[in-house]
Amino acid sequence: MLNLIGALDKPTSGLLKIDGVNISKLNENQLADLRRRVGFVFQFFNLIPRFTAKDNVELSMSIAGTNRSERGKKAEGLLESVGLKDRKKHKPAELSGGQQQRVAIARALANNPRFLLLDEPTGNIDSKTAHEIIGIIKDLNEKGVTIIMVTHDQKLASKAKRTVQMFDGMITSDEVN
Repeated sequence: MLNLIGALDKPTSGLLKIDGVNISKLNENQLADLRRRVGFVFQFFNLIPRFTAKDNVELSMSIAGTNRSERGKKAEGLLESVGLKDRKKHKPAELSGGQQQRVAIARALANNPRFLLLDEPTGNIDSKTAHEIIGIIKDLNEKGVTIIMVTHDQKLASKAKRTVQMFDGMITSDEVN
C-alpha cells in the first residue's frame, strides 16, 4: 500500500489519486516529481552501513542536487531535531535500533516532503524509544507534514487522527479519532 501511495508502484486496477492527480496517468518524470514530495521511513531503516548518520541524511539531498554546504547544515539540523546531534559521526552499526530509526526519519525529511510514509515505525524498537519516536511523528504532523503510517500496533494506531483498517486488501473500517 505504501509503495502505491509513494508512487513506487502503479496500481494494476482501480484509481489512486495523490494530491488530486491520478498516478496511473503520470509518466516516469512526473512520477519522479511526485516521489520528491514523499519521505519514506522503511521498517528496517535501509541505512547505508559504511555511511555516518550525517552522510545517510545527506544522501537524498545530494541526489536532489543540493550543494554540499547546505546539505551539511540541514543534515545536522535534522539530526538535532530527532535528538542525535551528538551521534552524527556514528555509523549505523554503532547506533541502537531506536537511533537508527531516528536517522531514517531525519533522512526522510531531508528534502522537505509534503507526505511522510512510515512502515511499522515502532516495530523494531523498545517501548521507551517507541514513545520517543511517536513524539517525533506527532511533532512533524503538528508542523504540517501529512503522516501515513502502516502499523499492527493498535495502541499506536489509536493515537492517529484518522485510522483506516484493512484486511486482505479491503478496507474494513475508516474512523476519525
